[in-house]
Amino acid sequence: MTMRRTALKPADAQQASIANVAERAGVSIATVSRVLNGIANKASAETVARVRQAVAELDYRPSSAGKSLRQRQSRLVAVLAANLANPTMAAIAASTEVALREQGLVMVLCDTHDDPMLQDEYLREMRAQQARAIVFLGAVASPMLDLVRGGPTPLIFVNRRDPGEPNCDFVGIDNAQAGRDVAAHALAQGIRRPALIHAPLASSATRARVEAVIGSFAAAGFPIPPSLVLGPAEKEHLALGYAAANLLERGGAEHDALICTGDLIAFGAHRFIEESPHSASLPIYGFDDNPLNDWVAPWLSSVLIPYGTFGRAVAELITDDREGADRQRVLPHRLIERRRS
Repeated sequence: MTMRRTALKPADAQQASIANVAERAGVSIATVSRVLNGIANKASAETVARVRQAVAELDYRPSSAGKSLRQRQSRLVAVLAANLANPTMAAIAASTEVALREQGLVMVLCDTHDDPMLQDEYLREMRAQQARAIVFLGAVASPMLDLVRGGPTPLIFVNRRDPGEPNCDFVGIDNAQAGRDVAAHALAQGIRRPALIHAPLASSATRARVEAVIGSFAAAGFPIPPSLVLGPAEKEHLALGYAAANLLERGGAEHDALICTGDLIAFGAHRFIEESPHSASLPIYGFDDNPLNDWVAPWLSSVLIPYGTFGRAVAELITDDREGADRQRVLPHRLIERRRS
């Protein structure tokens, strides 16, 4: 009797691997990984179609157990910063890199420019690279963030909380208390009618600071009128502060201080005041107390964020996988008082 032999597909003999898919499609393993992780802009439509056809023909299914094992072994930690032009974020990133290196981990630093689409592109790439963890130095709401939240890759939020989940892994200061501290100091100095200049309120840190300052002045009997609460639609904080100071001068509303939700906003406002022949010198408050303030801003009182300790707290959250462990790291802050020029 003649027996007919049937050629076995890799899926029949054993589960197909990503290498089998790459060979069938005639592309690299990295290209297959990117296509499977939704990074379509990294490959042509023809390549994407070939990869998907190979996946279907081989009945390829990624092994979740294998992926989890590789993820635990990965040394790569992605840090996505909202704005590296801000010295505060650069200082936190530097602190994080040192702490991660001490733990044998490698940091990849990306600047999202507070752009949801760019943040999503980096998230796709970091997921394809199977990063050990992803650290956000200022996250914005985005579709890809919604997708990876709750997945196998730990997400750690620094300075701003997760815009979609307030009970996230978090490293930062108590921004509401910091706002109350600024208001208390200003009130003690006899300030009764400050102008409040803020960044977009989508940021949890900004929102907490604004609400605390407004609430504190209202509780003291000196509510801040809406005309003195400004958040111009400028993307860069320097430009935002400059534009707000310009609006204040043109509007003519009396105010006896400026409270800005970030130091760069304060820098922009101060620049307009210096250039305007009509503006008077006022006390100015900020948040962050970035490292340049002692050198270039002796007029700015600011809330000091302890950059040097952020990195160690981030590294602890990445390496501490105990069940039920506290995943919030609220670090101390203090107001640095400087005399106005």
